Parts: sequence; structure tokens; C-alpha cells
Amino acid sequence: MTKPILTLTEAAAGHVKTLLEGRGKPSCGIRIGLRSKGCSGLSYTLEFADEVGPYDEVINVHDIKVLIDPKAVMFIMGSEMDFVEDKLTSGFVFNNPNAKGMCGCGESFHV
Repeated sequence: MTKPILTLTEAAAGHVKTLLEGRGKPSCGIRIGLRSKGCSGLSYTLEFADEVGPYDEVINVHDIKVLIDPKAVMFIMGSEMDFVEDKLTSGFVFNNPNAKGMCGCGESFHV
């Protein structure tokens, strides 16, 4: 059995569902990708997806369609997406077993 490309915690799935319901227009799901950013090199992107791209990797997690940019698949393979909330911050956090290091502020990583 192969490891899933990405898993979502219950907290992450619940928050994604809330965002999708509050968007105000239909979405086919969310799209996760990567971009060059920060002092360590790569940063996650998360956006509403209106349609499936021809090369998107599509997974269904907690009844949510998650589209993964094909250029990001090898960098996030086996990752877990969580949503954390405390008194000072809230946001999505990726627990990525492929990351070799992160910048001090936690905004970017390298593999």
C-alpha cells in the first residue's frame, strides 16, 4: 500500500469546508501548490479551485476534493495538512516529512 500524497486532519478539513461554504460561489475544491519564497526557498500556496487542471493530482479527503499542482507532488508526498488556532495566530500548517529545514519564521522550507 502506498502512502497518500497528502492527508488532512479533522481540524484542517473542517476549516476548508467552512471556507468553501463561505466563498459565495461554487468551487470544485481547493488547490495546493508551491512557490519560491522566503529564506529557505519554498512556500505552500492554497487557493479555491474552480476547475481541475489537465495535470492536477486529484485526491478526495474528508469529502473534500484536493487538487495538487503537478510540480508540487514530489515535494509534499506524505505530508499532513493541519489547522491550528491559538490566542495569537491561526492558520494551516503542513507537517512535511520531506522538508530538510525551515526558515526561522516558519514561512518557507527546503527539501
